[in-house]
Amino acid sequence: MVKVVLLAGGYGTRLSEETTIRPKPLVEIGGRPIMWHIMKIYAHYGYSDFVVLGGYKVEMIREYFLRYQSRGTDFTIDLGSGKVDWLQARSENWRVTVLDTGTETMTAGRLKRAQPHIGNERFCLTYGDGVSDVNVAKLMDFHISSGSHCTLTAVTQPGRYGALHLSDDGTSVRGFREKGAKDGGLINGGFFVCEPAVFDYIDGDHQMWEAEPMERMVQRGKLASYHHDGYWQSMDSLRDKQVLEGLWHGEKQAPWKVWSD
Repeated sequence: MVKVVLLAGGYGTRLSEETTIRPKPLVEIGGRPIMWHIMKIYAHYGYSDFVVLGGYKVEMIREYFLRYQSRGTDFTIDLGSGKVDWLQARSENWRVTVLDTGTETMTAGRLKRAQPHIGNERFCLTYGDGVSDVNVAKLMDFHISSGSHCTLTAVTQPGRYGALHLSDDGTSVRGFREKGAKDGGLINGGFFVCEPAVFDYIDGDHQMWEAEPMERMVQRGKLASYHHDGYWQSMDSLRDKQVLEGLWHGEKQAPWKVWSD
């Protein structure tokens, strides 16, 4: 089964109002951690084997999954024997591996540390703070047909992010550049599909996934781009969280909610 790897170890300093007490992937939207929303997106497409790369406050992520069933299910407990009967148990058919990849490890280093748990197979990779209505099945098909070592999802987002320089047909990445506030160029929206060859581009804990490893793939023509023109939003600030909350509680279904209850 194709694994889904979530980068979930950073400090989330730009959302310090929330992240002083919990890791960013556990910051809630609609009463559920944003990480749960991301996992629901992947599970909708049949990808339900997750590897969570924790670091900062990883013990809270561990506790969340260890207590997952008890958080949302009625039960009867015999206090004498300790036996618990779950009443109409509601849970997800997920397999979740939680790893402590270090508090100071950079994103590529986290991925490299997880290599033994990912194996020598194709896998999905994304950030633990961004949601989208990207069609993961079409993304996977595109990646396989591209012959690349990695495919990123390119999305449109005005503002502070660094833009991508793409080939004329828009299917491969040629480089990266800084972006002005009103530049409508495409950016890296995460939602990667990777071959095990990507581990060869990573030297150690000090490397950012978005720097040397991806630049090396660019140089070798092995980084592809899947253009998604639908919804995408990262949760980098309190304002972003408020926007996502508003959409979740709005009259219409939240745009990233591709799954059925």
